[in-house]
Amino acid sequence: MHDPERPPDRARSFLPVTTEQTIAQNLAEVRGRIDAAARRAGRDPAAVTLVAVSKTFSADHVRAAWNAGQRDFGENKVQEAEQKIAATTDLAGARWHLIGHLQSNKARKGATSFAVIHSIDSVELLNRIDAAATEQGARLDVLVQADLAGEATKHGAAAQEVEDLVRRALEARAVRLVGLMLLPPWNENQEVTRPWFAKLRDLRDRLVAGGVPSGALEHLSMGMSHDFEAAVEEGATLVRVGTAIFGKREKR
Repeated sequence: MHDPERPPDRARSFLPVTTEQTIAQNLAEVRGRIDAAARRAGRDPAAVTLVAVSKTFSADHVRAAWNAGQRDFGENKVQEAEQKIAATTDLAGARWHLIGHLQSNKARKGATSFAVIHSIDSVELLNRIDAAATEQGARLDVLVQADLAGEATKHGAAAQEVEDLVRRALEARAVRLVGLMLLPPWNENQEVTRPWFAKLRDLRDRLVAGGVPSGALEHLSMGMSHDFEAAVEEGATLVRVGTAIFGKREKR
């Protein structure tokens, strides 16, 4: 039965009203900053998709963001994502992105839980994802994660390995290559991380000039809460923002 006090197009959340309002306000602010950054670069703001990173936050936080018009959500871990996805099946149009490292033994779950996987960093993982998706009749978009700085603490294909991985992905049966992803060396100053975003864009452009179909590298996934404006100015089409939307995460 319809509750007359709750609009039919809102998902029920058990968060305090003030928390829901804060999330909605934060989303509006982030969207405004994306819009301004895109216009400064002479880009169409509609070409940039905001992925709200909900890791460590509850399904009710996802509902609050959905009620504020957000449709793309990012998670770092398969197990946490599965629980949240199962708890939000009523959110029509919600699209889930895996942005964290995917272990090969989780490929089967990853292939069916997400619409987009940003973190393909090896031929082995690509093959496992493609095989799992093929077996289960699933289709999903993937991005190749590049580690342009050669950081030992981060996942990602080295710059010299990206082209081979991209071309292997073009031969996949069930997954569709749609772009590249980057986690640059951390720095609070986005002007310090800006050159890394430009390097990913330049790498994409070189691959396209070398014969890779432009549609296969349509997206650049780069930029987080502290540096997404610089990322948008340098060509990001997917920005992964969590803290600026949901607030500071509590340490687990």
